Amino acid sequence: MTKKHGKHQGAADGQKDSAKASQGAAGTGEPLAGSAPALVGGHIPIVPRPAPGIVMVEPGETVSLAAIDASTDGGFEKEAARELLKAERTRIQALQERLYAEHKRSLLVVFQAIDTGGKDGTIRSVFEGVNPQGCRVWSFKVPSTAELDQDFLWRYHLRTPGRGMIGIFNRSHYEDVLVVRVKDLAPEPVWRERYGLINDFERLLTASGTTVLKFFLHISKDEQKERLEARIAEPEKHWKFDPADLVERKSWGAYQKAFEDALSRCSTPYAPWLVVPANRKWYRNLVVARTIADTLEAMAPQFPEAKEGIEGLKVED
Repeated sequence: MTKKHGKHQGAADGQKDSAKASQGAAGTGEPLAGSAPALVGGHIPIVPRPAPGIVMVEPGETVSLAAIDASTDGGFEKEAARELLKAERTRIQALQERLYAEHKRSLLVVFQAIDTGGKDGTIRSVFEGVNPQGCRVWSFKVPSTAELDQDFLWRYHLRTPGRGMIGIFNRSHYEDVLVVRVKDLAPEPVWRERYGLINDFERLLTASGTTVLKFFLHISKDEQKERLEARIAEPEKHWKFDPADLVERKSWGAYQKAFEDALSRCSTPYAPWLVVPANRKWYRNLVVARTIADTLEAMAPQFPEAKEGIEGLKVED
């Protein structure tokens, strides 16, 4: 099962019992429910704040993508949503500046989707205007020879955000239980063991002060067909199109099953999966931006204290 959440309601169930754990936590974000593990370094997981319409996969539950309407608009009007998006961008920009200045914690935003799901467009829209000095986007393609010589998480860990940074993964470590599984690039015992290793990896990041936000952009098969046809029909979109996409589309069912297993097995108290209905791009952008802004707000980054003696200083002519 999965649950829909309104603004500021993410992962609220069960938190009353863990209220005491919030004492002494950095910022104003609430800790996750009592099932959250003890974390090193005094870091307590920040609860993601899913915007209306986003579905948070409850840890331990099985998700069915077919049961989630990819075309929902959350009751928003298109033009109104675009105006609201501007306000959410402003919030992200202001909070990112504080996070960068504070230089104590970081945020990792993970995007996964099937082909044409909208990862590039979401990142471009949501993070418009964010200071690139404090933000990095990493796109993970087919691993290089050097990367294949390492463990499967090596290239991802290498690019996780440092203190004060927002890191964005366009595709991620989940490729190693998705495309690897569907294309039979590794034996089942190998990729199946990776679910637990991924959970350990994300727990380590959380324990080290990185809040992990994971978005699965959920589109329907009909919507993918329309987007692929648009790429074929419009010359300026040809660069986006690869004939291999049509071959991949034949594996739609296998990919949906692989996504469902990854979402179900790797939605944890410290890094739950958020399923975003993504057929309507303007709605997708708004709810992703609002969730990121609300989560940064829950992290409550603060500007460091000013050095003594600044007040009253005069700059000579």
